[in-house]
Amino acid sequence: MSARIMAHLVACYPDRAASIAVAHGLIEGGASYLELQFPFSDPTADGPDIQAACAVALASGFTVEEGFSVLREIAGLTPVPVFVMTYANLAFTRGIPRFLKECKEAGARGVIAPDLPPDYDEGLFEAARSLDLAAVPVVSPSASEDRLRRTERLDPEYVYATLRAGTTGAATRLDDGAISFLKRVRAMGSGATKVLGGFGVSGPAQVQAVAPHVHAVVVGSALVREIAQAGNPHEAVRRKMEELLSAVPGPSPTRP
Repeated sequence: MSARIMAHLVACYPDRAASIAVAHGLIEGGASYLELQFPFSDPTADGPDIQAACAVALASGFTVEEGFSVLREIAGLTPVPVFVMTYANLAFTRGIPRFLKECKEAGARGVIAPDLPPDYDEGLFEAARSLDLAAVPVVSPSASEDRLRRTERLDPEYVYATLRAGTTGAATRLDDGAISFLKRVRAMGSGATKVLGGFGVSGPAQVQAVAPHVHAVVVGSALVREIAQAGNPHEAVRRKMEELLSAVPGPSPTRP
């Protein structure tokens, strides 16, 4: 088998030029998807590493306009699909239809807004569908059956399934409960939903364990830590991606 990784990066972290270099490194290392986070000052799902990265980007003057500029440049250099990860405040302040239209025009394949769940999404899912933009609902093992059913009614192309509740960063162990949850999510709607599974995946053994149960394994905090410690972020993330994929036998990483 082979594995797909959705690699997370923060726009303008540690600065604009470096974030473009990071995107290059992730792609060269084998990323099948990129998840480009627009930094926000009050995140609800981010662990300490990503929070710190967002703080650096914001302190350096990140704006939503700059985020779209970074998105446009990254999407223009690769066929790898790019998803914008944002919090509700950024999209709502700009106006959700406008925000989504700008995402589409800048080259995004989809949008992930963890604090805009189905039926409480301020029109995100309907507006995205009209633009042929994938709005990705986020569900966790603690989700109620009602919330899972509401998500299922969307028949989404992608679902982001967290492997545990809480915030990103802390290590995650794939136990029987997590596997059962992933099976439940994979069976949603028409059964064609692509599951993006993550939260705390940081090493090759975890990628190997999660990959058979999802369409793509999401890796975020582990990559951000590499950037924080590196003199050359491009090379650091490229090597980390190759390491993450090294434990999975089979051909080169598959593209969507």
